[in-house]
Amino acid sequence: MDSTVSKRLQSELMSLMMENVPGISAFPDGDSLESWVASISGIENTAYEGLTFKLSLKFPHNYPYAAPLVRFETPIFHPNVDTRGNICLDILKDKWSATYTVRTVLLSLQTLLNDPNNESPLNSQAAALWDNQRAYREMVRRTTMAD
Repeated sequence: MDSTVSKRLQSELMSLMMENVPGISAFPDGDSLESWVASISGIENTAYEGLTFKLSLKFPHNYPYAAPLVRFETPIFHPNVDTRGNICLDILKDKWSATYTVRTVLLSLQTLLNDPNNESPLNSQAAALWDNQRAYREMVRRTTMAD
């Protein structure tokens, strides 16, 4: 890994540890800075309240000029996440900026949980069910608890 990328990731790790932002965490998976594990907690008064989701982050050799590859490892029922954990979020694709950090990504994903983009669903069943929050919440619980 390039020393510039390594320094940037070390800085982000230290910042995350010092800030201790409630509901998010991330750290290297083993000895390499190229691969991290992260978690986000569902926000209160949402279908995801009380649930914690594990994610994987893989950093490209040209990070922060290219977005990390982020996937949900915990099964999740959500309009913008497919059954393999792939995420449809603009800041992880064409709207990526080198100013974004792991913290920014995790907070954006936490917000996405209760504010999906139903215009661009990866899970059409979840998008169709979104307007019926009672049924949606039941499906979230069934899907997440299945693991």
